[in-house]
Amino acid sequence: MLPEPLSPYAVSKLADEHYCEAFTKLYGLPTIALRYFNVFGPRQDPASPYSAVIPIFLSRMARGEPPTLRGDGLQTRDFVYVSDVVQANLLAAEAPPERSGAFNVAQGQRTSLLDLIDAINQILGTQMSPNHGPPSPGDVRDSVADITKIRGGLGFSPSVSLQEGLERTASYFLEH
Repeated sequence: MLPEPLSPYAVSKLADEHYCEAFTKLYGLPTIALRYFNVFGPRQDPASPYSAVIPIFLSRMARGEPPTLRGDGLQTRDFVYVSDVVQANLLAAEAPPERSGAFNVAQGQRTSLLDLIDAINQILGTQMSPNHGPPSPGDVRDSVADITKIRGGLGFSPSVSLQEGLERTASYFLEH
């Protein structure tokens, strides 16, 4: 689908992709743009203003505090574990020059935030319900990546499921 960025941040990412394409076409410089979807894993700082939802939810729920959702929680995201992102980076770095372009780095599966909370509850052995706040302005309702191009073009194949990645990440948060 055609990109329709909803925030200045998203506009800047699209502009970067256009710059890459221009340098490839005008100067023959091979470029690859990787579109990271919701990356998660151990060592993410849940207190950072740039934190992803998983470390924030895990951190709060591990302390016995309910997570806060912006909106109804039915919005979906495509979560990808950090080691799969590393795999995509290595494949891009080693790609032949003719593989220029933009590639989605994700699982290719959508998960609602309510389902994410259920999965974390299962891992932690808790039964917490989220607090709901107003939706965030410019928030995307449904986000899932088509990873067909990166599978075929770079040989990418995500190997860590959301469940396994959550278990690894929860284990790290509980130890630290």
